[in-house]
Amino acid sequence: MTGPVAIAVSGGIDSLVCADLVQRQGVEVFGIHFLTGFEKPAGPGSEEIQAVFRPLDIPVAVIDLKSQFKTMVVDYFAAAYQDGETPNPCLVCNPLIKFGVLLEKARQLGASHLATGHYARVDADRQGRYRLRRGIDESKDQSYFLSRLTQDQLARACFPLGTWTKDRVRALAAEKGLQPVSRKESQDVCFIKDVTYADFLIQAGGVRPQAGDIVDTAGHRIGTHHGLHRYTVGQRRGINCPASQAWYVVRIDARQNRLVVGTRDELATNSCRVRDINWIARAPEEAFRAHVRIRYRHRAVAAAVSPDGRDGAVVRFDQPQAAVTPGQGAVFYRGDEVLGGGWIAAE
Repeated sequence: MTGPVAIAVSGGIDSLVCADLVQRQGVEVFGIHFLTGFEKPAGPGSEEIQAVFRPLDIPVAVIDLKSQFKTMVVDYFAAAYQDGETPNPCLVCNPLIKFGVLLEKARQLGASHLATGHYARVDADRQGRYRLRRGIDESKDQSYFLSRLTQDQLARACFPLGTWTKDRVRALAAEKGLQPVSRKESQDVCFIKDVTYADFLIQAGGVRPQAGDIVDTAGHRIGTHHGLHRYTVGQRRGINCPASQAWYVVRIDARQNRLVVGTRDELATNSCRVRDINWIARAPEEAFRAHVRIRYRHRAVAAAVSPDGRDGAVVRFDQPQAAVTPGQGAVFYRGDEVLGGGWIAAE
């Protein structure tokens, strides 16, 4: 790092420790906090954010990204549900907002790099290409959410917590007397607060629910749903169709406004297609072996990956996987390295 480093700050313990670690390297540091427009009225304001960084003597710039966040993240979130998919907003926010618009704002303020509290690592190989790697704390590893970063973005990224465990982060914060605005861990969908996803989609996403048929995998009608936005593949609750065994959502048919349900065994699939893949190093030219995560809390599983065009692939799992969900991210790993990530496509 050759110039000032901006720290993306939220007021949480991770960004506080991240700032402390970067500051120890002897480089100039400043914080940068962005407004989404979806903060709680009683939540931390810019004054509180600035106050928690005062013990580190780090100034914090507050950037208004309400318009960009609504267009790039929230509108995408709502559109995905309307298309019968289950979105993953963090996979969109990181490349478009944090390492997109926010990084550009930070560079305009003089920063050479943007540091975040993600538990992940980045390094460069002998050819000068950047590689994204898992964080060493398996329980906190967030490399999945960074899989769509480009080479240019990784060149400007800094993840000081990638070699730290969460327990070690908490211990350092206690030792230094660093007090976060909130002690709660951030949730995956940070812009939904105090309402259900379904209510948010109606109130802020412009979704207009329409009742439709619930059918089994053979096409037999067994009930009525009151809006496909209430469901995701693998879901059990909320189907409300009595039967001798539990029903699970197997597929969401947005075109015909149908909810397709089946047994637990019918959730499993041997393969899936992945589209719009961001290959971090180089796009593969032939089939290869990898471990694939099909959602954040999923343990990566062995699979054969066959390229399909420049940015697509067919994934064939060694063992059938349950609830492979269109719209979620499929991320490819070789050891601790993230090869890339794309979107699971509807069959």
